[in-house]
Amino acid sequence: MRWACILLLALPALNLSAEEARLIFSKSFPHSVPAFVEIAVVPSGAALYRDDPKDDNPPLHFQIGAADAAQMFALAEKLKFFTLPLESPAKVAFMGMKTFRYESGATRQQVKFNYTDDPDAALLTDWFERISETEQTFITLQSAAKYDKLGVNKALLQLEAVWDKKRFMAPRQVLPILDRIAANETYLNMARSRAAGVAESMRAAK
Repeated sequence: MRWACILLLALPALNLSAEEARLIFSKSFPHSVPAFVEIAVVPSGAALYRDDPKDDNPPLHFQIGAADAAQMFALAEKLKFFTLPLESPAKVAFMGMKTFRYESGATRQQVKFNYTDDPDAALLTDWFERISETEQTFITLQSAAKYDKLGVNKALLQLEAVWDKKRFMAPRQVLPILDRIAANETYLNMARSRAAGVAESMRAAK
């Protein structure tokens, strides 16, 4: 798999052992935005995200809380590390093909599903969806800050909404951008004020 190659190449940068356990989630949903995501998490909370399957687009590196990662691994353990089927027999619309994968040393286990009614699988899916929302929000803000200063406030509103719903999982990743916006007079005052407010809220939560 191309993702496996990218993940192995990224291991030194993340200080990961080749034997370290990791959870990998992917979702393919043509015609949605994004149409593809892939996320890897290790017990320390170090993580990778990408939404483009091309090998020449490196994944984003970031950190979620170790306690959050522990909850994700606990759910994977309840799911027997993906050795059991998860697809629901119910007839439902296509909601994107999802894959849970567990890797630890020589162990490689995975399961695919469109929709599951297993509560632990649904919870684990939501953890990964929260990471996906976090990274998509980060990418939008990063792009606006660099290429569209008038669009920064809109990107900040999106980030603020995700944060207020307690679905933003990597505040350390976005704080440097928020601080730069807050301190840069070339951005709109409302954007600078909003960036400072969100950064303050994130630091208080920590």
